[in-house]
Amino acid sequence: MSLNRAQDEAVHHLAGPCLVLAGAGSGKTRVIVHKIARLLQAGLEPKQIAAITFTNKAAAEMRERAKALVGPRAARDLAVSTFHSLGVRLLRSDGECIGLKPNFSILDSDDVLGLMRDAGGTTDAAQARRWQWAISLWKNQGLDADGAERQAADADEQVAARVMRRYEERLQAYQAVDFDDLIGLPLKLLQRDAQARARWQAQFHHILVDEVQDTNAVQYELLKALVGDRGLFTAVGDDDQSIYGWRGATIDNLRRLPQDYPALKLIALEQNYRSTGHILRAANAVIANNPKLFEKKLWSEFGDGEPVRLIDCDSEEHEAERAVARIQALRSADGNNKLGDFAVLYRANHQARVFEQKLRAAQIPYRVSGGQSYFDRAEIKDLCAWLRLLVNPDDDPAFLRAVATPKRGIGHQTLGALGEFASKWKLSLFEALFSPNLALSLKGKAVDALQAFGREVNDLEHRARHTTGAEEAKALLLGWLKDIGYEQHLHDGEDSEKLAAARWGNVLEFVDWIAKRCGGQVTQELGSSFEAERHSVLQVAQTIAVILSLADRADEQDVVTLSTLHAAKGLEWPHVMLAGVNEGLLPFRSGSDDKDSELTPERIEEERRLMYVGITRARRTLVVSTLKRRKRGRDTVQGVPSRFVQEMKLEEAVDRGDPRERLKKLRAGLVAKLADADNAANPSKAGMGTGRA
Repeated sequence: MSLNRAQDEAVHHLAGPCLVLAGAGSGKTRVIVHKIARLLQAGLEPKQIAAITFTNKAAAEMRERAKALVGPRAARDLAVSTFHSLGVRLLRSDGECIGLKPNFSILDSDDVLGLMRDAGGTTDAAQARRWQWAISLWKNQGLDADGAERQAADADEQVAARVMRRYEERLQAYQAVDFDDLIGLPLKLLQRDAQARARWQAQFHHILVDEVQDTNAVQYELLKALVGDRGLFTAVGDDDQSIYGWRGATIDNLRRLPQDYPALKLIALEQNYRSTGHILRAANAVIANNPKLFEKKLWSEFGDGEPVRLIDCDSEEHEAERAVARIQALRSADGNNKLGDFAVLYRANHQARVFEQKLRAAQIPYRVSGGQSYFDRAEIKDLCAWLRLLVNPDDDPAFLRAVATPKRGIGHQTLGALGEFASKWKLSLFEALFSPNLALSLKGKAVDALQAFGREVNDLEHRARHTTGAEEAKALLLGWLKDIGYEQHLHDGEDSEKLAAARWGNVLEFVDWIAKRCGGQVTQELGSSFEAERHSVLQVAQTIAVILSLADRADEQDVVTLSTLHAAKGLEWPHVMLAGVNEGLLPFRSGSDDKDSELTPERIEEERRLMYVGITRARRTLVVSTLKRRKRGRDTVQGVPSRFVQEMKLEEAVDRGDPRERLKKLRAGLVAKLADADNAANPSKAGMGTGRA
């Protein structure tokens, strides 16, 4: 594919600083790799060119694309790296100028947490994490302990600033740095050492920076120090996709570029190579409500495509059911649609839970991006292990998890001996509990503890087999959890009472989920055999055991994607659903209610940019879903459509139809087409065709 006019202009501008305002899907990476090739043609050596990205994955992709364009030898010598990797290179080379030995240590997050607890004199991990987060934000603003103390807004921040001072003293004594130091210390080095600054400015004749809108204040200053007075750089980014203010990124850097570099060449990439016209018009309409740093409007040559559809759902469960039905309907209508063509995007991690449940029930494999899968949470895995063991006593992995949750005085040595015994006699671990020969291999106390666990499982299985109905199932499960002391087990395992309470809340939600199915309250989800019937806890456990097997397929490529909007940035799918586009979710409010006062104008603008990012992930179809009622904590509240829905200026009316009905019609139409084709191929059987159909 040849470069369009704007891309070509950006590639060939070599005389000074350049800002490429790259709209979503406009080919920004293509511009960067072609500009690298152009710089090489102009006579630069590969080692004189630095291309800086934000993730190792993006750096690897850029290097591979450069290799395809300029050849492996030139690509190998290019300085393609993240900001942090470049910082390590500078510090390993010249860190002694600021008192850092070449063999300094780089601390990971756990190391930092331990050092933070030591500096603050606390065993409270949650408090240490709060200090860690505050200190990271200060470092990203270029503040040291003195600056943090001057800026501290309240008593808590004053304490954090004092902890920062002691933390920095420990880092220096240990000759160690944290992740934020990999930006701040190289900047300090270049600012203090003129010779080192001159060497590195001579080393990199031209610097290309990807996603410049995501830089923080320190990264921006580091770029300025590296390019020097020459200002030979190409910054590529989009002010409409600046969505990381919460971690220190500032859109002010884009505002500063024309001021700091008056000769800056601004080139806008507006042609989109991803989405259809209807999708782009919705995106343009939303983002037009933000103050504009630079004018830009996306367009494409793909035609209008399907209108953006707005669906109004009764609840989160109804929303997830419609998402599953939509995936099934589109795949039925077009056999070329793969599962990997579909994505459900949402603002907050907790929104994934109900989509996971519905996809598992429909036996549709998926992956969760940007957060932890609901079924991967330790507390849910614990309960599922017990349920699996009730269904299949020969499930050894489930046995090992259940017997250790909660702790019951059965240690690793006992389980190891049990495993050897079971292997010798070709038994499952559960079967081995009741073997008359077990006492010959294990001590009496160990055998008693193991057999007590076995009786507990058998008793629960018997009660689960004979317990039906929602209230009865809930009472059984809550009583069992109380008997084994599971809530206390969670509190014993967490430093923070808040985290333990959150985990227990997940358990209660899972119990409610099982209980509803025992009461026959949920239809369409578990198949026709489960519709409007009461079922025993054991029957539901059998169904859960089946759908849990989908976890083994999570590594497949052809799976539905569930993703937060933040994690979806930079990706694209043919079919996208934006879920829960309601006030309180998008724009997101972390408080206990949905008051506008919680959102500053700056926050609203960033949330609007997040909506824009979500819209522009879609290539062919986009569905925006709102909720009439939604959960807020343990409560259910009335849902209010997000302000961003009205801003999209959709031409189509709200779609309140049920995709399941459309799916039935599509299937009926397909059967009719097959019958017509059969009749055409076999005229003598035409009279039989209708009967077969």
